[in-house]
Formats: sequence, C-alpha cells, structure tokens
Amino acid sequence: MTNPRRPTPHPHIAIWPALVGLLLLGVGCTMAKRCMYEGFGRDAWQQPERVVADLALAPGAKVADLGSGGGYFTFRLARAVGPSGRVYALDVDEGMNEHVADEAAEQDLANVATVLAAADDPRLPEPVDLLFTSNTYHHLENRAAYFRAVRERYLAPSGRIAIVEFRPEKFSHSTARETIEQEMTAAGFRLVKAFDYLERQHFLVFAAETLDPEEAAR
Repeated sequence: MTNPRRPTPHPHIAIWPALVGLLLLGVGCTMAKRCMYEGFGRDAWQQPERVVADLALAPGAKVADLGSGGGYFTFRLARAVGPSGRVYALDVDEGMNEHVADEAAEQDLANVATVLAAADDPRLPEPVDLLFTSNTYHHLENRAAYFRAVRERYLAPSGRIAIVEFRPEKFSHSTARETIEQEMTAAGFRLVKAFDYLERQHFLVFAAETLDPEEAAR
C-alpha cells in the first residue's frame, strides 16, 4: 500500500489549471488536494447517494472509509448509519484527516472519527461491519495480503468489503474487475453483489468466507 487515498485525476480531466490557480490564490495544500482528488462535477457521475443507499447500512453500523480523502463519502456514510453508528475516516494524509475532523464538527456529525492509517495497515481501533473504499484500491500494495489481514483483524464476522474503483478503459489509475475478484478471492472473500450503473467505475461488494477455527482464534 503506497497511498490509500483518492487517485491523481486522469490527464483528460481539465483540473490541473484549476488546481494551480487555487495554489496561487493561497487556499492551502489541503484544499488543493481535496479539489484534485474529488474533481469537479463528481456528483453527476459518482451518484454517491445511490451508492450509499445500495450498501443498505443498518442504523448503528460501524463503517470504515479507507482512503477517505476530503470526506466525500465519509459524511454520507455517517448520515446513513445515524448517531448510534460510527464511521472511521482512514487516510495516510494527516492534513486531510484534520480537514475531515473539522468538517465533521461543522456538520455536527459526532459519529465520525479520523484514523491516521499506515501504508500497510488501516489501524482501525475495532472491527467494522463494512470497509468501504472508493478510488483507492489501485494504490494498495500486496492487496491479497492487505485484505486478508483486514478480514482476520478488522472485520466483524458478517462484515463486508465494498470496492468502488475506476475501470481501466476509463482511467489510467484503475484496476480491472477480474484482478479485483482474483485478489479478493485470494484474501478469503467472495463476491456477493456487483452494481453496473457507474459508468466510470466498478462497484463490487464482497463478504468474508467462513474463517477456519485457527483464524477465528486469532
């Protein structure tokens, strides 16, 4: 895992001139990164409300947003699980985590907590019902080993992994669906649902296979 956060935008997206302009205006590194990762007009193609709705999160659920960046999905997930739930925003960028913490306070979302993740460890403080990651999968190294460790250490027994990842035919920073499925199978997961309405991305949901007694005892 080299950089679990939002990807560098594809060169065909006209965002770099705007980013440079923001830096020249002195808006700060964190704001510039947020614009870079989220782009412009993202809601139209990302369909975030539909994505979150299709996760069918129960009130009180515990969720990890791996590669949370500026909190694009974090705050939507927090509203979906309600005040009794918990959303951990995981990112290796301390500045982005600080931004998410400030924004959560501004939006009165006391159920959001930020976690400074390591390159090879999400560092979750407790198991979660769902680990969600958007546009981050391709940044991870040794992905089968990474998600095997997540399954063994950080996922509730009935927990799921939801992966939203760019399609190779749409962006260079991407992963083929076949690769994701192979790696997640190697990590001990099975595909339980695939949504195809996102034009630019795969949207795949995996559930953990039953742990053997040795793993369960860890």
